[in-house]
Amino acid sequence: MDSPENTAPASVDIYAVVSILLVAITWGATNPFIKRGSIGYNELKADSKLGQLWLEYLLPLVINQLGSIVYVLTLQRTELSLTVPMANSLTFVFTAITARLLGERQSGWSAFLLQCGK
Repeated sequence: MDSPENTAPASVDIYAVVSILLVAITWGATNPFIKRGSIGYNELKADSKLGQLWLEYLLPLVINQLGSIVYVLTLQRTELSLTVPMANSLTFVFTAITARLLGERQSGWSAFLLQCGK
């Protein structure tokens, strides 16, 4: 029986790290664009509603779904209990960063407490 001193540390699979980051970036960076593009479809101002819908909604959705394909491929090669929480947590971080860069008002505990205090 091996003692704890004789066990080698687990190596980091660079494929897993890059894949999880790619998934999180594609999901997180497209979520605010999908949200923005899905609001007010009836008020589209372009000559071609399909043209504006493509740029504001469908293109980010296609990129998001490509991230989902990478996610499924990643799940086949990596540990499920590691991949799912990391991808979801990093997606949240990249969504917050992208939304902030787009000028969206951030909600959080301070905004919640301000609303409750009124």
